Amino acid sequence: MEAIVNFFDNIPTEFRAGILIGGIVVFWIVEGTLPLFKFQYKKVRHAGLNLFFTLTTAIIGFGLASTLLYASDTVAENQFGLLYLVELPLWGQLVLGVLLLDLIGAYFIHWTEHKVKWMWKFHVVHHSDTTVDVTTGLRHHPGETVFRIGFTILAVIVVGAPMWIIMAYQSMSVLFAHITHANINMPRSVDRALSWVFITPLMHKVHHHYKQPLTDTNYGNIFSFWDRIFGTFAQVDDTKELVYGVDTHMDSKENDNMANLLKIPFQPYRTPEGK
Repeated sequence: MEAIVNFFDNIPTEFRAGILIGGIVVFWIVEGTLPLFKFQYKKVRHAGLNLFFTLTTAIIGFGLASTLLYASDTVAENQFGLLYLVELPLWGQLVLGVLLLDLIGAYFIHWTEHKVKWMWKFHVVHHSDTTVDVTTGLRHHPGETVFRIGFTILAVIVVGAPMWIIMAYQSMSVLFAHITHANINMPRSVDRALSWVFITPLMHKVHHHYKQPLTDTNYGNIFSFWDRIFGTFAQVDDTKELVYGVDTHMDSKENDNMANLLKIPFQPYRTPEGK
């Protein structure tokens, strides 16, 4: 266990880059052989658009890394946070830490983005993708990236998470972003069995349906039981029912245009069907 702690405490840059870039490459290939939907689109151009937002996410994350590190070091030195309420072995700290970071830093902020109008206007950039594939996973407006990292820092303070737990969680988070957005056709029985614990490709694709109520379900990032616990879980029997995008931004001239995507949060609020 100490070897795991040491690895994530001093995680190599090439390992993190390998998960980010290697994951996209691997699932890009799998999508080509086992697609859930056979999209008629310019896949390379689509990837270029989404990878621009991946780059902005990386730049902002790098810029705020010192704040995250300071928060983690401070709570660890002062033994402040939920992890210090009871004495736990290292594996227990890892499990509890990852669970709570996922709850606060992923599920809760994602739910909030759907409930707070001004935050939704940033998040809609992610939902505006009408051809969801592995590159969609990191399609987030720079503004959304800032408050997602802000919630991650809040989670670190509440949990009292040391950096090795944060790095383990973030590595898992990136991997799941690839898996759950990838346009892959997983056997339904396998998908549903795994979805009792983890967010699966089909479970998350339900979240990307273009209108409510399905848009406001399945907020989870890694673990699916948060959705089951808080009553936001949903599934569909027929994947052909799913139409990707968001009903307020279905015009390809809008959701496939870089300049417009960057401006969406500053445009007048559009009321989705059902709200």
